[in-house]
Amino acid sequence: MTRVQKVSFLLLLILLVVGGGFWYVTRGQTATLPMASVVGRTPQIIAPSTETFPTINIAKPVGWADGQMPTPAAGLSVNLFADGLDHPRWMTRLANGDVLVAESNKPPATESPSLFRRIQTFFMGRAGAGGASANRITLLRDADGDGRAEQRSVLLEGLNSPFGMAVVGDTLFVGNTDALMAYPFRVGQTRIDAPGRRVIALPSGTPNNHWTRNVIASPDGSRLYVTVGSNSNIGENGLESEEGRAVVLEVDPATGRHRVFTSGLRNPNGLAWEPQTNRLWTVVNERDMLGGDLVPDYLALVEEGAFYGWPWNYWGGYEDKRVQPARPDLREYTRRPDYALGPHVAALGLTFAEGAQLGGQFTSGAFIGLHGSWNRKPPSGYKVIYVPFNAGGFPTGAPVDVLTGFLDEDGNARGRPVGVILDRTGSLLVADDTGNRIWRVSGRAQ
Repeated sequence: MTRVQKVSFLLLLILLVVGGGFWYVTRGQTATLPMASVVGRTPQIIAPSTETFPTINIAKPVGWADGQMPTPAAGLSVNLFADGLDHPRWMTRLANGDVLVAESNKPPATESPSLFRRIQTFFMGRAGAGGASANRITLLRDADGDGRAEQRSVLLEGLNSPFGMAVVGDTLFVGNTDALMAYPFRVGQTRIDAPGRRVIALPSGTPNNHWTRNVIASPDGSRLYVTVGSNSNIGENGLESEEGRAVVLEVDPATGRHRVFTSGLRNPNGLAWEPQTNRLWTVVNERDMLGGDLVPDYLALVEEGAFYGWPWNYWGGYEDKRVQPARPDLREYTRRPDYALGPHVAALGLTFAEGAQLGGQFTSGAFIGLHGSWNRKPPSGYKVIYVPFNAGGFPTGAPVDVLTGFLDEDGNARGRPVGVILDRTGSLLVADDTGNRIWRVSGRAQ
């Protein structure tokens, strides 16, 4: 054996040992509770099972073969609204029916990553979350009304990991990862070349975990609400790096004055106004590494002054003893979430059913895009669900699957749902950031 062969053999042996050891410590535990017991108003909350390393169960992205589509609920149909997009994450519908799509991904790292961070980035890449961000907003138009966008144009480009969008009057507001931006815009135009105005800066310090910034306008347009996720799982990067994070902000778009409206939300994403009560709701991704049955992601009322517990508590007062220094004094002030969506489902998209034309079953409730787990056995999420709401404007009953089939029979990911909105016909549009397309779910008569 030559010296080169010996060195190569030694390197291979090291890789096998290290890789095998890493696989052993990250293979994790299998969830023990049926999913039905960890969703709804009163989920089962069991004792935590602390993981030294996160469980790894990656759904390898394989894309959609020609003619393949996800599976709609009985009585509904699905068609391809748009394809050939670059990691489409979020959508908003304009008054004329045009659809804006944020094609976006996590911004590049600016710090020297730790070994754990390198490993996490590697696996997130395998889950379809790698690659450069397109950093643009594309306008899609279905001019002939056939349920497919035959026209598209780049509305805005050169952004910084954009996500949420809201139009108020003649202004388009965009949630970049580091700033809430405002652009002059009239509904109907297909290109914005004017420079943007920074309304407020948003926290984006390294490593800038939970980089998405959603934005929604109040019904009268006088205020904007902006989500800012935490910079870590449970504050392990230092609580000083969490300043202004894990919150929903209220912003005066005219002056830039802003305040924390709701706090203790590890990673809020979707925002939507419940039509019966005009109250604001959000979906939130909860913490990791407490086992496959904890902690449920949730749907919650964005209530002024409410504190939802992160990082010290979860689900209304269960203490996370990993967080130091402890804050037992905050438990009595911790609001319990309103509806559990299941552990590690990665709830992102949220829209209410007002105006939906999908049948009587889907008239008073919320559609939610579950992006899907990367750290649970068996996997959770990877579908769009509907949560019924009662006459008082609160979630009730069991969730209903609306769109499934994002995982194939081998557990690979054909796609992963993110944003959800209703189009002008009352059909549901679903952004699929792994399949790089947008699906349209409609009633059979449409």
